[in-house]
Amino acid sequence: MFNIFDVSGSAMNAQSIRLNTVASNLANADTISSSPDTVYQAKHPIFSELLQKEGSKQGASGVQVKEIIESKAPPLIRYEPNHPLADEKGNIYSPNINMVEEMANMMSASRSYQNNVEVFNTSKQLLMATLNLGR
Repeated sequence: MFNIFDVSGSAMNAQSIRLNTVASNLANADTISSSPDTVYQAKHPIFSELLQKEGSKQGASGVQVKEIIESKAPPLIRYEPNHPLADEKGNIYSPNINMVEEMANMMSASRSYQNNVEVFNTSKQLLMATLNLGR
């Protein structure tokens, strides 16, 4: 009966982590580096289902963040020989972050979080109404 709170809570936690990784990507989108090896790499969470314990008759009971991976996209290279961080060839490197994609991810994660808050609150209201039936 209280499983819905576990499911909703784990989903809110996962979306919170997703929002944090998107915020990190957006904050570092304009950073530059003197080497392609040290440039910021976008981060993306990988989700997996959270399963009930073996004795339970139910299957999935939520979502968890399995890991946070870094993007394999090559950095953007700009020729700016007068820049203080330019390498010996005059190049500077910046992360290959698609701002539109990151904004879409942020909106999606925010809406998913809000939906799970609504599920949590509705479940709480229904549970309270059920308890009040006996009065």
